[in-house]
Amino acid sequence: MSERPPRPAVIFAERATLAVERTWVAITAWFNGKALSENAVLLIFAVVTGLLSALGVVAFYKSIDLAYWAFYRLPTAEFPRFALLTYRPVITAAGLAVAWWVMRHIGRGHEGMNVPDVQLAVVRRGGDIEARPALARTAASAITIGAGGSAGNEGPVVVLGAMIGSWLGRTFRFAPSRVVVLVGCATGAAISAAFNAPLAGAFFALEEVVGTLAAGSFAPVVVASVVAAVVSRSVFGNHPAFAIPAQYGYAHPSELLLLYPLLGIVCGLMAALYVRTYFGAGDLQKKIPLPPSFIPWVGGATVGILVFLSGGRLVGYGHLAMHSDVFGHMAWYGLLALAVGKIVATAITLNMGGSGGVFTPSLYIGAATGGAFGVALSRALPALGLHPEAYALVGMGALIAGATDAPITGILLVFEMTNDYAIVIPLMLTVVITHTIARRLSADSLYCGWLRRRGESIEQGADRDVLAGLHVSDAYESAPQVIFEGAAVDELLAHLGNTRQLYFPVVDESYGLVGVITVADLGQLARDDEHLGSLLVASDIAQPSEIVSPGDSLLEAIRKMGVRGAESIPVVDRHTNRLLGIINRSHVLNLYERTVSSLRRHPHQPASRANASSGGMSPK
Repeated sequence: MSERPPRPAVIFAERATLAVERTWVAITAWFNGKALSENAVLLIFAVVTGLLSALGVVAFYKSIDLAYWAFYRLPTAEFPRFALLTYRPVITAAGLAVAWWVMRHIGRGHEGMNVPDVQLAVVRRGGDIEARPALARTAASAITIGAGGSAGNEGPVVVLGAMIGSWLGRTFRFAPSRVVVLVGCATGAAISAAFNAPLAGAFFALEEVVGTLAAGSFAPVVVASVVAAVVSRSVFGNHPAFAIPAQYGYAHPSELLLLYPLLGIVCGLMAALYVRTYFGAGDLQKKIPLPPSFIPWVGGATVGILVFLSGGRLVGYGHLAMHSDVFGHMAWYGLLALAVGKIVATAITLNMGGSGGVFTPSLYIGAATGGAFGVALSRALPALGLHPEAYALVGMGALIAGATDAPITGILLVFEMTNDYAIVIPLMLTVVITHTIARRLSADSLYCGWLRRRGESIEQGADRDVLAGLHVSDAYESAPQVIFEGAAVDELLAHLGNTRQLYFPVVDESYGLVGVITVADLGQLARDDEHLGSLLVASDIAQPSEIVSPGDSLLEAIRKMGVRGAESIPVVDRHTNRLLGIINRSHVLNLYERTVSSLRRHPHQPASRANASSGGMSPK
């Protein structure tokens, strides 16, 4: 039986698709053949990326409102308000179940696609972000938030923006280094459009995603953030993302010296509690003896009950997620309860089927914590005329710093919301204290902790992550010129001008390290030779030095070089103190550049394998 010939419609579709592909290839080839400068290319695409990311944010917000209409307004149009709150646990549970289904089936079970996953894509995959899981995560987050789950909108918009930037870069067949910059542009633009804060958006992208403030990334990210802010303001209006109270600021200098530092400590404790509760809920969820499809129902119902008990204050309506007017007027214990409740509700939502971000909940928790602190102080010290709203605003920036490891973003976001320099001084002081306390109590932030639990560690930035994946054994020189401890001054001076080596290890007869002598030390000896030549030997002149072993990372080697400002340090066997060689900054730089070049060609492999695949560069 002969096969049927393809239908004309099918033939036409195939030919049309092929024609579109060929046209697009021709367009990209034409553009790439224009030989534009790197800055020109990045700035052009920064504008396009900012525009598309802002439109993506608008679409996402409309999706949240649509989900809210579908889950609440449509089925409960005739319900009285009390009945709506009563049925909230059922509605929220259904929303989390639908969001879980979307990620399980449309997103193919992908558990990432959040800010840490974007960070990982930048460092490990050259900015390559899959479209399908990103779009599924965006849809699941809109459903979660619209159904009353406690989650933030910044995670989904960052993922959506990053996917847009990655798609643009890969479509035009850019090198991974360019794609990474476009991903940074897109994430900055997304935050800028979501919060009407272009400065905070730009620095969030540079601080959290790109991992560097290098000039090559700075200008495009800023341009994209500004373009996104212009688009966002044309749609939502030029006002802060959250309503700003009429009264804020500090009324007395004693607040700067005592009260705001105390707020920093309180917010540091709350940030550490948030981080630990979030990851603790994830560990607890794995122990629940229920089928995976039942867990979102349990989690959603629990969150719905918490929201009901709060009178609906824990979450917003649609994409409007904060009741900022309550943070300076409720009783302090009520505000503290809201802060703790938001922590618990967010941890349950995001670990039991829901999708969304942790950044916006951090703002809520910070506002409630700062508001509680300010209200308590105003009641205890009425003569000072304190403004609790100011403490709520500062608390927002402080919690961002402590929970997400983004202190610059926390400062800039609150400043852009208020547009008032008066609040910057207490804000900066509180943010620094909060960040320090939070990291003392919890080494992980919400972002780096998510990665560490999956065997990744990029919290120190892309450059340092590469160095942390390489070892001293890959780079050190195993046959340096050494000086024996009993060598006379005349022998030492013979080294001047005869070698390019600047640091000389001093060893004993068994090659045990005694110390180091530098070229500067030898120069001093040359000036004082007539007085010291017959008195000193090498061991008298040798200076102590930091040391590394072959198994240490290159990041550790760079840190130890920095302790004494040294260009080189000895490599020793830690068990025997036997000298094995030396490593200097040029060794580290050469291996780093070789590894980064290999990662750009093979972006999916870790740094250690990239080094292995490129043959290493050890001078041994």
